Amino acid sequence: MTRRFKRMGLFTFILLLLAVLIGGRFYRYINAPNVDLTNVESPYILIPNGTNFFQLKAILIESGAIKDMSSFEWVAQKKDYPEKIISGRYKLVDRMSNNRLVNLLRSGRQEPLNLTFNNIRKLEQLASVVSMKLMLDSAALMDLLNNTDYISELGFNSSTLPSMFIPNTYQIYWNTDAKSFIERMKREYDSFWTDEKIKKAEAKGLSPTQVSVLASIVDEETQKADEKPKVAGLYLNRLNIGMRLQADPTLKYALGDFTIKRLLNDDKNIESPYNTYKYAGLPPGPIRIPSITGLNAVLNAEPHSYLYMCAKEDFSGYHNFAKTLAQHNLNAARYRIELNKRGIRR
Repeated sequence: MTRRFKRMGLFTFILLLLAVLIGGRFYRYINAPNVDLTNVESPYILIPNGTNFFQLKAILIESGAIKDMSSFEWVAQKKDYPEKIISGRYKLVDRMSNNRLVNLLRSGRQEPLNLTFNNIRKLEQLASVVSMKLMLDSAALMDLLNNTDYISELGFNSSTLPSMFIPNTYQIYWNTDAKSFIERMKREYDSFWTDEKIKKAEAKGLSPTQVSVLASIVDEETQKADEKPKVAGLYLNRLNIGMRLQADPTLKYALGDFTIKRLLNDDKNIESPYNTYKYAGLPPGPIRIPSITGLNAVLNAEPHSYLYMCAKEDFSGYHNFAKTLAQHNLNAARYRIELNKRGIRR
């Protein structure tokens, strides 16, 4: 009897030991740290739409953050994660367990990123910049931006659409698609145009779109933020008296070349609604995506009596302003002399 009890006790001990060992192994699989960010370049992983479990494992292996892939796979299978993969940008935490990692990926709680765009002239350039930061395809974005019916529903046309995009830094999810991005930008546009700003625009006889058009010209005319309200005031003076804007940037836009440093008289004959030497009033749309600085410069334009401006001959980026054509001609002559000295012919 005593031997029997001893054998049973030994058998029970062995079973308990095996249970502890197996349980300990499973516990480690589930709760032990399995993320090591010591030598990892970025704590973020990007999971594209349509990623399967095999591809996901490849993404994790490439990240270099997972110490034991087999244990991760075991926990993922137990939690049915392979059938519930959600695309996005996820932030790994050092010493994160498989359980925490799988729970994070299953939840879809991704981290937004900062999307910044500024100094953008064309929508194609915007699409390129955005596609380099987000999962969306630039071609898909351009397809929507060129869809006249779609942009009409947003309240714009092909000429005025650039005014909808307000350059800034936005927190946005990496897996945002093209349509969602455009809709987000429309919400930001609506948020920017507060009642106060709209009233300021109306006081100047302008709509928000017209403010954007004028701001785009101001942005191209000068990069000096402290000079922009003065430039805006000059163009408003011209609009108020029915004088042509005669803005060189609009002519460069019509010619399709912003690198031109010296416009010629023949250039002023080009047939284009953007040729403000030929046609009075504002052109049909912005000549670039206007900056917030430019928009505010128009809304808070400096009151003065100047009607003429010419780049300073010191090439500082600032302008000489004049109230009379005679004074302007003197300023322009000094600038032309300096262009000739520097050998700038075009």
